Amino acid sequence: GVKQLVDGSLGSTTAWFYKPYADAPETSGFPLMPMDELKNTIAEAHALGLQLVIHGIGDRTNDEILRIFEDLAVQGSRPPSQHAQHLSPAAIKRFAELGVIPSMHPYHAIDDGRWAEKRIGSARIKTTYAFKSLIDAGATLSFGSYWYVAPLNPIAGIYAAVTRRTLDGKNPNGWIPEEKITVEQAIRAYTLNNAFSGSQENELGSIEVDKLADLVILSDNIFEIDPQEIINTEVTL
Repeated sequence: GVKQLVDGSLGSTTAWFYKPYADAPETSGFPLMPMDELKNTIAEAHALGLQLVIHGIGDRTNDEILRIFEDLAVQGSRPPSQHAQHLSPAAIKRFAELGVIPSMHPYHAIDDGRWAEKRIGSARIKTTYAFKSLIDAGATLSFGSYWYVAPLNPIAGIYAAVTRRTLDGKNPNGWIPEEKITVEQAIRAYTLNNAFSGSQENELGSIEVDKLADLVILSDNIFEIDPQEIINTEVTL
C-alpha cells in the first residue's frame, strides 16, 4: 500500500482547517503538499493497483481528499481517509456517497477529548470523531489503534467508541455523547469493516464457513456487561 500525509495533527496546530485555531488564531494549519501533487500521487498509486491510505485530520484536509477522490473516480479501491478526525458537516454524507472509508482511531477521542475543544471551539467539536454520524450516513467505518501513539489493545478502542469517557474522568456520560456507538457497531468496525477496507471480506472479518478462523475468546460478554467495564475485559484465548 501507499500512505500519504496531507496535514499534521491537532495537538501541534498543523492539522489543516478552514478557520484559525481558537487558541492559536495566527494559524489554521497547512497542507504538507500542493493538492495537484496529492492528486497525481493518488492517481499513480491507483493505476499500479496499490492500496491507498491518506492521512487527513483537519476539516479542510478531509474535504480536499474527498474532492480528489471524486475527481479521480477511483472506483473499487475503497480508499481510506486515515483519521477522518475533524469533518465539515457536508463531508459526513460524502464518505458514503464516494465509497471512501473513514479509517478512525477511537481511543484518540477519549484522549484528545480532554483538550480538543480549547483548540477548535464548541462548533467544530460537534463533528469531531463523528462515529455515529458517519455510520448513520451509510459510511463503512473502520477502526484501528494507531499504535504506538495509542494503546494497541482493541478492547480499549471499543470501550472508547462505546462510552467516550475521557481519560481525565470529566465526561462520565461521554464526550460528545451523541456520537457514541453500540458494541456491535464498534466490533464490526474493528473486524468485518476492516476486512472490507482491504478487500479481504471474503477471507477475514467474521466467523463463517470458508473464512480464516481468526478469532479470540474474551473473559466477559461485552454485549451484556456495563459498557464502563469493557475496559477490564481480557483476551483469554
